[in-house]
Amino acid sequence: MSNEPLVLGIETSCDETGVGIVRGHTLLADAVATSVDQHARFGGVVPEVASRAHLEAMVPTVQRALDDAGVTLDDVDAIAVTAGPGLAGALLVGVAAAKAYALAAGKPIYGVNHLSAHIAVDTLENGPIPAPALGLLVSGGHSSLLLVEDLAGRVVQLGATIDDAAGEAYDKVARLLGMPFPGGPPIDRAARDGDAGAITFPRGLTAHRDMEKHRYDFSFSGLKTAVARWVEARQRAGETVPVNDVAASFQEAVCDVLTRKAVAAAKDHGIDTILLGGGVAANTRLRSMAVERCEKAGIRVRVPRPGLCTDNGAMVAALGSHLVAANVEPSDLGIPADSALPVELVSMVRHEARAL
Repeated sequence: MSNEPLVLGIETSCDETGVGIVRGHTLLADAVATSVDQHARFGGVVPEVASRAHLEAMVPTVQRALDDAGVTLDDVDAIAVTAGPGLAGALLVGVAAAKAYALAAGKPIYGVNHLSAHIAVDTLENGPIPAPALGLLVSGGHSSLLLVEDLAGRVVQLGATIDDAAGEAYDKVARLLGMPFPGGPPIDRAARDGDAGAITFPRGLTAHRDMEKHRYDFSFSGLKTAVARWVEARQRAGETVPVNDVAASFQEAVCDVLTRKAVAAAKDHGIDTILLGGGVAANTRLRSMAVERCEKAGIRVRVPRPGLCTDNGAMVAALGSHLVAANVEPSDLGIPADSALPVELVSMVRHEARAL
């Protein structure tokens, strides 16, 4: 019997109910129930709809994960749950469920940080994370550069989005182009048949005047507006909008900024490993550009398979397993869900976060 901790992880920060089971660095089960189809007609996630979907999906998804792993709740050593950041109502469902399971089974609970979990999931494919490493997290709600000194508690945010995150910009541009929600996959597909150099869209916060204050920060609101104005101008002129070229040019601008700033941050801090995570990390152009630029800079890039980039319970279980192995103190049952949990707080012990 392995001495490595067996951890069940619950993820409900947005619109996917994820339950993963991990032993050490080995993924045993990754069950996901998504409510994305319920949000598609609104062009974005509706928090109340997401919360209700989590309530309905929680118990069957936990059971499916246990069955897939061939274990019972009694076999589990600890339960980890995303305590923040994320949608308030959605987080509350996951945290309440994790508390109930922990109390019923007499297991310790770890309330963990969603962003750190996106970093931890890389260990399931690529093994232990070298210290220090740089995390580039790109999703619908986050575009962040993280200095990862130790996943057990030393994670520092170097930069973040100051307005729209990259994934949010993808969704809005996709809607503008008549594509379905979520916008990442359809834009990625359209871009493959487009000319990335056809249109020169702005690269936010890359001008010389921005570098002193926002060297590692991101802004995609201006890019989104530039795309909208370009498309509207062609439509007013009665011209056909070259959707594939717009998609490719927009995507090139996003990936250019993300990878350029990540490489700069790694060089500035003497880091030789970049970890790419978050839902947008499944994007083919971002992955290829990151590899290309990192190779030129002598930096190693680690990217989980696409299925582990999006929100999932496996990433939460992976972080929980790391915390258990590092003998980090568990959380107490009074921990809150915190929609704005700071990235520096990898795990909650007591009432350290701002309660809702």
